[in-house]
Amino acid sequence: MKVATFNANSIRARTEIIVNWLAENKPDILCLQETKVQDKDFSANAFAKTGYEFVFKGEKSYNGVAVFSKHKITNVEFGLDTPPQDQARMITARTAGITIVNTYIPQGFEMESEKYQYKLNWLKRLLDYFNKHFKPTEKLLWTGDLNIAFEAKDVYDPAALDGTVCFNRGLSQTLKKFMEWGFVDLFRKHCDEPGQFTFWDYREPNGLKRNRGWRLDYIMGTEPIAKKCTNCYIDKKPRELEKPSDHTFLVAEFKSL
Repeated sequence: MKVATFNANSIRARTEIIVNWLAENKPDILCLQETKVQDKDFSANAFAKTGYEFVFKGEKSYNGVAVFSKHKITNVEFGLDTPPQDQARMITARTAGITIVNTYIPQGFEMESEKYQYKLNWLKRLLDYFNKHFKPTEKLLWTGDLNIAFEAKDVYDPAALDGTVCFNRGLSQTLKKFMEWGFVDLFRKHCDEPGQFTFWDYREPNGLKRNRGWRLDYIMGTEPIAKKCTNCYIDKKPRELEKPSDHTFLVAEFKSL
């Protein structure tokens, strides 16, 4: 079984990349973030030809999430269960015998801004959501762009970037609480090397070529899932294409779940 996550940074701009990636890699499940379209403008016709079932929730110009699966998708819910729900930031669904929670965590803008406080509060509410609805003994996957670089090796220049909205001690401690609850970072289960990134800022001159990136995208699994994970890797090739997203695909492989 294969599960992937990808911040598309506009589904309309990246439809061809996603369709081709699905055809070539054939994941069982693909979770998308930052689709950036209202539901009526989602590329449903193009994706219907892939043979995947999919669910999505979007809004104009910002946010937006989707889940694709080769299997039937059921028990679909959008957003958090406390207001504001932020439906276009989160999908919870059942497919292939597991529960998927696909999230696009707020970026935060600036450390002293209300948007950063909103990010911290959103993460607290998400942890409350996991505590309320799930147990670490269940087969649960949490995927998406978390807008958190957990450790120094998850950014290209930890000294210069420390204290920013996606990399700071407090934020890392917040993510650690999710791991203490029961989530395993599946990429780090298989790869401990520094310099492994999923995001390279467009604004960074030759950022991809110089590998000046961040690891912001995650596939997290509870122990029943994690113990069956045989590999987790970053597919950098889509970031090297013409007109790519600023993120790339993260993929996890499992024994039968």
